[in-house]
Amino acid sequence: MTEPVIDVHLIPDDAERSLRRDARLGLTSTPKWLQPKWFYDERGSDLFEQITRLAEYYPTRTESSILSAHAGDIARRTGAHTLVELGSGSSEKTRLLLEALREEGTLRQYVPVDVSESALRDAVVAIHDDYPMLAIHGVVADFTQHLDRVPGRTPRMIAFLGGTIGNFLPDERAVFLGDLRDTLVTGEWLLLGTDLVKSPDVLVPAYDDAAGVTADFNRNVLAVLNRELGADFDLANYEHVAIWDGQNEWIEMRLRATAAAEVTLSELALDISLQTGEEIRTEISAKFRPEGIEGELAKAGFDLDVWLTDPQGRFALSLARAR
Repeated sequence: MTEPVIDVHLIPDDAERSLRRDARLGLTSTPKWLQPKWFYDERGSDLFEQITRLAEYYPTRTESSILSAHAGDIARRTGAHTLVELGSGSSEKTRLLLEALREEGTLRQYVPVDVSESALRDAVVAIHDDYPMLAIHGVVADFTQHLDRVPGRTPRMIAFLGGTIGNFLPDERAVFLGDLRDTLVTGEWLLLGTDLVKSPDVLVPAYDDAAGVTADFNRNVLAVLNRELGADFDLANYEHVAIWDGQNEWIEMRLRATAAAEVTLSELALDISLQTGEEIRTEISAKFRPEGIEGELAKAGFDLDVWLTDPQGRFALSLARAR
């Protein structure tokens, strides 16, 4: 049995400083915005797990179905010794890749990366229980800042799944993909999950479900500010909004004030005003076209090796090789 190793490159003070910086910058901007990463405290993470099981929310199960069908081919093409997962998980998707690489006979190491030390430790324990002979090297880090600290035995495959790449603005996405390329040596692999452009009749309900779970998830970011920064947002006065921006080809989630409000964030010594109908953007979720993904990967220094999608063309996995 191989005991897991965990490197910690983030401490609680780092998250606190980051939240303070993001809240001050976003809430004093015009229009106002908040970073989506602040959804995910314990309650937010639980709500998101509920969202992934909703009938309207197709991305998680669709991506899993693609992996279920093609994990063996991915393992054969890459021959990866190390699976690096950005946003660690012990989910079905993680296990599909681990199992395929193990069956191929190449798997030596699993490197989960997550900003949450508790989430990462839980994931490491869950995977270690089922793969006791696998070397596991967990990394508590922000993958937008610490990619140069990701270990692993070459050849590596970095998996960035769930469509999370869509939360980056285009300029941010270009920087991030470039950083991913710089992390890898020539010939190593990136497995990227992307949600695809489709009818707003499918897209919008995925972010505005009938049961209101996504609305609760969206408002939870204000609960985080109330708890962590001494804010006094009245959550009942903010309605969830999800719109399709056809020009930018992304979904925007917003919180709309249903009444004028004066809000104090005591830990920041900051007062802000919101007018009736004013909105705070809390997330973008970009959707992609095949030619766009291939172009962005090429610009970052990757060659697309194989394009995998579901029969309905809702979601895609791109397996790309660093050149």
